Amino acid sequence: MSDTSIMTREMLCVLSGFGGQGLLFAGKVMANAGLIDGRHVSWMPSYGPEMRGGTANCSVSLSDEAIGSPFITKPTALIAMNQPSVEKFGPSVEPGGIVVIDTTLAMNADDVALQEGVAKFEFPATTMAEENGLKGLANIICLGKLWKETRFADWDVLIAALEKCVPAKHRNLLEPNKRALKLGSEL
Repeated sequence: MSDTSIMTREMLCVLSGFGGQGLLFAGKVMANAGLIDGRHVSWMPSYGPEMRGGTANCSVSLSDEAIGSPFITKPTALIAMNQPSVEKFGPSVEPGGIVVIDTTLAMNADDVALQEGVAKFEFPATTMAEENGLKGLANIICLGKLWKETRFADWDVLIAALEKCVPAKHRNLLEPNKRALKLGSEL
């Protein structure tokens, strides 16, 4: 996709992985980008019973039209940070959609059949984060890659959303988050 194109003004995204991987935070950044952009937004988290270490996912809808339900059954985009997430959500991604997979914990993603026409981007985001001094920010690397492929918001809007989502008491993490976002956007 060229740097100047926008795939769609509607995004139905599921972000999924283990609790503690920051998928809900990444979803909040995406949702806040939509809010800053003046779009209709829904953000719906879902936690497994164990919280940290259990399954966690969130659904983010961004649209220029009113959103009827926050529940997404046919996403147009997926960030999957572990194998169970690829298996659960991958087959439901709409043709023409995007799947971003962290192969560090989803090593058998090729075993999961995606619908024809789904673009799949696989890379070891968790390993990349650790190798670049960004431990714990694989979620933001994946978000950066999803942004590159879909342009769900302008870059400046995405940075403003990130700045809004990083709490004041963790301001020291803002620059590493920005670096992780840029790293993903350059993949």
